Amino acid sequence: MSDLAFQPLSGLAGKIASGELGALELLDHYIGRIETHNDALNAVVAMDFDRARKQALKADAVAKDARGPLHGVPMTVKDAFEVAGIVSTGGISELRNHVPHQDAAPVARLRAAGAVIMAKTNVPAFSGDWQSYNDIYGKSSNPWDPTRTPGGSSGGAAAAVAAGLTGGDIGSDIGGSIRLPAHFCGLFGHKPSHGVVPIRGHMPPAPHAYSEADLAVAGPLGRSAGDLELLFDILAGDPGDVLRPHAPLRAPRITDPTDLRVAVWLDEPDASTDEAVAGAVRDAAQALEDAGARVDWEARPDFRFRDCLTDYLLVLNAIVSTDFPPKVIDRMARLATELADDDQGYRALQARGAVLSYRQLLSIEARRTKIKDAWQSFLQDFDVVLCPPVSVAAFPHDTSANMAARHITVSGAETDYFDLMHWASLATFAHLPATVAPVRRTDDGLPIGVQIIGGYLEDRTTLGVAAMLEDLLGGFTVPPDYG
Repeated sequence: MSDLAFQPLSGLAGKIASGELGALELLDHYIGRIETHNDALNAVVAMDFDRARKQALKADAVAKDARGPLHGVPMTVKDAFEVAGIVSTGGISELRNHVPHQDAAPVARLRAAGAVIMAKTNVPAFSGDWQSYNDIYGKSSNPWDPTRTPGGSSGGAAAAVAAGLTGGDIGSDIGGSIRLPAHFCGLFGHKPSHGVVPIRGHMPPAPHAYSEADLAVAGPLGRSAGDLELLFDILAGDPGDVLRPHAPLRAPRITDPTDLRVAVWLDEPDASTDEAVAGAVRDAAQALEDAGARVDWEARPDFRFRDCLTDYLLVLNAIVSTDFPPKVIDRMARLATELADDDQGYRALQARGAVLSYRQLLSIEARRTKIKDAWQSFLQDFDVVLCPPVSVAAFPHDTSANMAARHITVSGAETDYFDLMHWASLATFAHLPATVAPVRRTDDGLPIGVQIIGGYLEDRTTLGVAAMLEDLLGGFTVPPDYG
C-alpha cells in the first residue's frame, strides 16, 4: 500500500501536522483518484471540492497548531447524513435539492476533529437496501468486481474507502448497513453499542425530525482496525467535548490473544450461510486459537436465534414504516389480519410490524430484556462471539423493483433476499457492538469478513479483537487496479 491514499488516518494527520504533507496536497491527491476511478464505481457523489480546497488551505495555515486528530485529512460522508452546504439527499428523490444549514451530529464531530469534508457517498433510497442505487445518482459498484454490489446502505462509502478515494467514511446501520458493505468490500467496519454515537441529522427520518430510532446507529468504515478506533473515539465523544471518549465505554477486556475467550456461532438452521463465508469465520477463530485464545465451537447464549430474529424484524418494520403514507399502512393492516398466525415470513412480519400496538411493543421489549440478560450471562464466560456478518459474499447487481421477489444464492441454493439481515439481527436487537474484520477471499477473488460481537458498551473489546485478526491474517488488501 505504497500509495499515499491508503495510509492510516493517524499517519496522514501526523504528516500534515509535521509539515511533511500539505492538507491541500493530500486533498488534491484524493480528488485525482476520484477523477480517475469514480466513473467505474459511482461511489462518490455530491462533490464539494472548491469549498474543501478552502478548508484544506486553512488547515495548512495552522498545521503546526493542529489540535484535532484528523486535522486536514480529507473524508467523504455517507449521503444519509446531512452536511451543511452540500446537497444531502438520503437517496430520496424528493430531497434532490436539499441543502442543509447544519451538519448531522456525527459529521459535526468529524469536522471538529479537523476533517475536511469533500463529498458525499452513494446510498439506496431511504437507506433501505443492501445495494446502493437511487434515481438521483444511479448505481454504485464494487471495486473488487464492478458487476457486483458494494453492499448497502453504506455501499458508496465502503467502495470509496476500499478504492482509496477517501481517507475514511462513516456509515449507519439498522439492518447490517455498515457490516455488510465492509464484508463485501474487504474493509473494517464497526456498529457501535446503541446510543453511544448520536445520529441526529440522519435521513431517514425526514430532515429536522431529529429523532434517534431504536436499533439505528452510526459508525466508522476504514482500511485498518486503527482507523476504526480513531474514528470511533471521535464519533463517540461526549457532546461537550468531541475529542473525549464517551464516559460509559469500558476498557478492552483483553490486549493479547492468549487471554481471549471466544465462542463461534455457525451452523445455524435459521440462518443458512454460504460455505465460503462460514469457512472465513472458522479461519478467524482458528487463527485466534493458534495464537493462544480459548475457542468454543459449540457454546450459545440461552435464547433461540429464530425468536431474536422474529422480534427484531417486527421492531425494524415498525421503525421503517413510520413515514409510510396512510394508504400503505392501511394495506398492511388488512394484510396483517388475513395472514395465518403461524406465518413467520418476511412479508408477514413486515405487515405486523407496521401496525404494532403499544401493548405488543411492550411484550417484545420484555422478551428483548430476557435476550439481553442471556447475552450478559453468556459474555461472563466469553469475551466475544465470532459469526458471519452476512450469509454470502458480494452478489451481482439486482435492481429489480420488487425486492420481495429477489433471491440470493447460498451454497448453490436460492434463498429469500431478506435473509441478508439474519446475522445482523443478533447484535442489533440486543443493542450490542459488532465489528467486521476482513479474513480472506473466495475462489472468485471476493473479500470475506467475520463479525465480532461483544458486550454492551464493550466496543473497545470487539475493536481490539479486530486488531488482533489484522495482525494475524494481514487485514485490508488493495483491490486489483486501485493500488
